[in-house]
Amino acid sequence: AEALEVFEASRLEPAAAVPAVPSILPLPLLGGPDDPAARIEAFCAGLERLAPFRPTGLVCLTGTAEGRDPDEARSIVVDGLRTIAHEAARFGVRIALEPYQRAGGERWTIVSSIPEAVELIEDAGDPPSLGIQFDVWHLWNTPTLYDDIAREVDRFAGVHICDRREPTRGWADRALPGEGGANVPDILRALDAAGWDGLYDIEIFSDDGTFGNAYPDSFWAAPAEETLARARAAFERCWSMHLTPQGVEETT
Repeated sequence: AEALEVFEASRLEPAAAVPAVPSILPLPLLGGPDDPAARIEAFCAGLERLAPFRPTGLVCLTGTAEGRDPDEARSIVVDGLRTIAHEAARFGVRIALEPYQRAGGERWTIVSSIPEAVELIEDAGDPPSLGIQFDVWHLWNTPTLYDDIAREVDRFAGVHICDRREPTRGWADRALPGEGGANVPDILRALDAAGWDGLYDIEIFSDDGTFGNAYPDSFWAAPAEETLARARAAFERCWSMHLTPQGVEETT
């Protein structure tokens, strides 16, 4: 209640929220219960706690299928999504299923693209409370990315903006928008053209030792005000670049 009061007084808009247990199947690198039923229960408890903040979506990963028959793993995820979506509808919020980057994603997910996420949602009955979390780091190298955005933007519950550091040093090592290997201005252009009018949510994983790698240039280790200023400036540069071709055309 105290946190909610402070948040409401800030007049900030709520973006995506992430429960403490953010997946149905296990996430070996993040811990939590091994039993999917216990994880679903924990996710729903987090959903109830976070719902009063009115997030655009509650991020949900499938978790890993390692150690399970693939069909069994998929069935567990589909059933879990049905349960979570029902609870989300009850509290008036959306679930944001997040496809995870295909490179190295086997310990995190059974879906790594927007079409794969849509198929999973449809298998769960396609409830209105079940959407997709778009994330540049996870999706930037999808061959059909721009077509996927144009076709499925109405499903997006949130958009995470960052960049892929080149060369990357691990899953918790992302770059500011426009400072890595992903073409962030073009991705912003595609989202804008498709009709996305929600928040652009900066999400930068940058390990300060929390996950075993204390990167010397970690954004997490820098003062928060400094990181915020750099992130906002980087996003605004990318946004300006995404507008440039249209502006030039109009001038011509």
